[in-house]
Amino acid sequence: MAATAAVACSGQLSQSLGLARSRSDASSAFMGTALPKPVLSRSCSQGVQRTGVKAQGEVNLRDPRKVPNSHKLTGKAASSAALQQLRMAGVANRYTSEKSSILVIGLSVHTAPVEIREKLAVPEAEWPRAIDELCSNPHIEEAGVLSTCNRMEIYVVALSWHRGIKEVTTWMSKNSGVPIEDLTPHLFILRNRDATSHLFRVASGLDSLVLGEGQILAQVKKVYEAGQPVTGFARNLNSLFKYAITAGKKVRTDISISSGAVSVSSAAVELAQMKLPLALGEAAVCIVGAGKMSKLLVKHLLSKGCQKMVLLNRSRERADELAADFPEAQIEYQPLTEMMRCAGEAQIVFTSTSSVDPLFLREDADALPPVSEAAGGKRLFIDISVPRNVGSCVNESAISRVFNVDDLTEVVAANKEDRRRKALEALPIIDEHLDMFDSWRDSLETVPVIKALRQKVEDVRMGELEKCVKAMGGEGMTKKQKKALEDMSRGICNKLLHGPMTSLRCDAGSDRTVEETLENMAALERMFELHRGPVIR
Repeated sequence: MAATAAVACSGQLSQSLGLARSRSDASSAFMGTALPKPVLSRSCSQGVQRTGVKAQGEVNLRDPRKVPNSHKLTGKAASSAALQQLRMAGVANRYTSEKSSILVIGLSVHTAPVEIREKLAVPEAEWPRAIDELCSNPHIEEAGVLSTCNRMEIYVVALSWHRGIKEVTTWMSKNSGVPIEDLTPHLFILRNRDATSHLFRVASGLDSLVLGEGQILAQVKKVYEAGQPVTGFARNLNSLFKYAITAGKKVRTDISISSGAVSVSSAAVELAQMKLPLALGEAAVCIVGAGKMSKLLVKHLLSKGCQKMVLLNRSRERADELAADFPEAQIEYQPLTEMMRCAGEAQIVFTSTSSVDPLFLREDADALPPVSEAAGGKRLFIDISVPRNVGSCVNESAISRVFNVDDLTEVVAANKEDRRRKALEALPIIDEHLDMFDSWRDSLETVPVIKALRQKVEDVRMGELEKCVKAMGGEGMTKKQKKALEDMSRGICNKLLHGPMTSLRCDAGSDRTVEETLENMAALERMFELHRGPVIR
């Protein structure tokens, strides 16, 4: 699989990267056709422009309408130009300073072999620990971990994006034991809208080995759910993952992207059917593990006519629960202690367990009885686990052959044109939800101004209320009288603040929301002297 999503980052990351580069859409790597590239975010593009800006005279930032050339633009173009030009001018106040960057640093089936991915895999139970460790770094404000059999991605909100990259890659190397010089050639690094667009495509199934894979959306939901009690999974990432999940659901609903083989498990069954001379209904099948992946294996084996299968698992309870979901199947439970015997009686062995150590090595495969020539003469091990359950050395056996998740590309190679068409249909839905998330992030810029204005009004209210209470007798007043004054003063302030507060709230449906909101913020800050920042040269 061509690693078009990877960004070469050998040497010192902070110097060699310079700017998180846009990559061709990862989905194009497995569809064989280039899709439109993600649009660079405003703050990402700013990073290039800022480096060349010189102080050639101060722009009047207190009146955004006087920003050069902004009057020639209309609608969203004017809004974007107003925000960008204000930020480029270099005044360090609450609404013109650059936001913290959203970054994703990771690797996937498109950029790294399974030998690397399995070393970096982080079990779900350890995600909170990983978030806490990442957020302990000085430049990382928020963090989230998405770790599946096909990808390991770290999402962070970083105060300094290039230092954030260094801190994340250092953590990945330390946590996995992979030297950083061996790790970086496989990484992709995306920033701001490139990073958010990537997550939306992942949730929609556009970056999966099998287009439209349903399981990945559930895994993105797990990241969101696992992050709720963790301090480091805060406002920005919480909202980002919510929008990504919504986009993923809509893509699947509106364009039926999940039709056909849509999971690693279904692709594994398709591969078994391709490699086995017999029909699956005539083959002896053994499944090791009784988790969600194994449940999907049973489902797809049944759809191909395979009714009988042996299921091995540590506990019988979980195996019985799985068997109860498929009453039409003849599922025989065996404990893991019988694994070698059952594998010897099978022509196809599927493995899907959480074991970090291989269950089958070459000597184990050689010790099993041979498979008949009618079944191809070789026992098929199809391993859909990461870390792998079957060592690659099994391929050295004369009577066995092993396939892992990277080998499922044979199945994925079919129907390229249909996948390309569906992926293109999904892009407008993704872009719509990306715009909604960007508008939400833009609206956060008004929060400090809103807080400052409320605090100033509250200070005035409390001062005048104390004077009024003192003038009316102070301690001689009843609680009811004091409450009446309190309610009256608060009510007057809230009614007077309603208009200014409304003018500071961004409306995602307004074409000029950014420009108008910035004008209102500038006016309010000037009138109420809420903030005055120094000019940065």
